[in-house]
Amino acid sequence: MTWWDRDTHADRRPVLLARNRIVKAIRSWFEDQGFTEVDPAYLVTSPGNETHLHAFETVALDEGLTPRARYLHTSPEFAMKKLLAAGEERIFTLSRVWRNREGGPRHAVEFTMLEWYRAGQGYETLMEDCAALMAVAARAAGSAQFRHRDTVCDPFAKPRRTTLQAEAQRYGIDLLSTLNDPATLAAQLRGIGLQTAPDDSWSDLFSRLLTARIEPGLGPGPVILDAYPAPEAALARKSPQDPRTAERFELFACGLELANAFGELTDAQEQRARFTADMDLKESLYGHRYPLDEDLLAALPHMPPTSGAALGLDRLVMLATHAPRLTDVLWTPPA
Repeated sequence: MTWWDRDTHADRRPVLLARNRIVKAIRSWFEDQGFTEVDPAYLVTSPGNETHLHAFETVALDEGLTPRARYLHTSPEFAMKKLLAAGEERIFTLSRVWRNREGGPRHAVEFTMLEWYRAGQGYETLMEDCAALMAVAARAAGSAQFRHRDTVCDPFAKPRRTTLQAEAQRYGIDLLSTLNDPATLAAQLRGIGLQTAPDDSWSDLFSRLLTARIEPGLGPGPVILDAYPAPEAALARKSPQDPRTAERFELFACGLELANAFGELTDAQEQRARFTADMDLKESLYGHRYPLDEDLLAALPHMPPTSGAALGLDRLVMLATHAPRLTDVLWTPPA
């Protein structure tokens, strides 16, 4: 059966209507908070510079028919930061994004990202936003609980806040003491039954610990996993309290990662160095790299201190409607 078969569509329609109610409620919540909705362009010169994110590439012809590489963005982040540099202070978007090499019950190559930014406010405020948005979605769907497979959680409960360091210590690993010592981290991982390879970087080892032990051990949630180690800062600034960590957290509910949030880095020199290192690694692993967004790097020093978050709308709808697969909550699943 295809998704457009009449009987199939009739079965899917109640979930899709719930999605519409959730989207409407989210827009109302942000408007009540004094946010402005923006609509970033989808076609960009740089799709993002994270090592393991893969974009869809096309060619645009200018007026002189000169071909120029363009990409479907993997996030609206770069465009929204330019709007903050231009003077916007509270902005949000419900933006379609594209990520290649992704699929399965929790992923799609085309999906909707809810992204928002608060100028002049600390990233802890985003934790309160995340809690509020879960409750908004549950009420709009008429759900008393979130569900994914056999896991349930309370969308109205205050998320438990913990740190990567605390969660690693549950397994006897002092994560922050190994930041410049991958050999020690590798030995500790082998001590808890995880396999390592001789050429594993510190980030490789951290990722293995995160996916094999920390994330499965978080419980049903909701959980705020805070204070990512500085090597995993991405576009977040380092914590002034402990520069070994970054102002970065992720929200989990029913075992699913729902949101990723930063106290935003505005140091263009440091951001350029991070982007370049990530693209060097991408080229060594995958044989290609993406250009840097020079316009973004020029805009960063003009940004005010800002916190920002990205939340997977489709996953939020999945949990609120108890749909088993992400494609179940898409009006027209990607081919």
